[in-house]
Amino acid sequence: MTPAGGAGQAPAEVRTDGAAERVVGGAPSVAGGARSVAGGAASVAGGAGGSSGAMVAAGATGAGEPVGAESGEERLLSIGAAAARAGVTERALRYYQELGLLVPCAHTKGGMRRYSEKDLERVARIRELQTLLGLNLDEIAGVLRNEDRTAQIRAAYHDKGTDAAERRRLLQESLGLARELRQTVEAKRAELDSFLADLDTRIDKIESLLAGRRPPT
Repeated sequence: MTPAGGAGQAPAEVRTDGAAERVVGGAPSVAGGARSVAGGAASVAGGAGGSSGAMVAAGATGAGEPVGAESGEERLLSIGAAAARAGVTERALRYYQELGLLVPCAHTKGGMRRYSEKDLERVARIRELQTLLGLNLDEIAGVLRNEDRTAQIRAAYHDKGTDAAERRRLLQESLGLARELRQTVEAKRAELDSFLADLDTRIDKIESLLAGRRPPT
């Protein structure tokens, strides 16, 4: 058998045209973490992370260079610059958006996509799940939904207004999500184990032939 691969893998070719724009407003950003699945689902006891985004104004210049306000506002990247930074194509970023895996944190008044560091982390997570576990994009969507909900639970758990009963309910939900994610990883590991067994059988046969022995059946 062959190991499961990622459907819709992003091509390796990248373009670096475009420029980042100045941040002038605020809109929510979908954010992911570049964490290893081998470590399990994120713990509710961890710190809650925030997401950020903005509407950007047209007019910044520079070949793929981020341009931001001097006041410390986050610098956003054009699709070309974001693709170059992430090591994927612009088409891949658009495809991730079509599948609901990635939502650019902002758009210019003209409708051009703009990407934040959080968005780039999300892309890194998608690619990690493709290469580390060989998940296809449908499976990756499930993992990301799981992790996004876990992050929401973590934030709610640490909210000062959350009472003990609600924290317990959140912990129970988080446990269910962690178990669900473990099942996904376990299923992929079973496929890899089967593939390794096939390879071991093939190696034994070849070594027997080289040694002049009758191959095992």
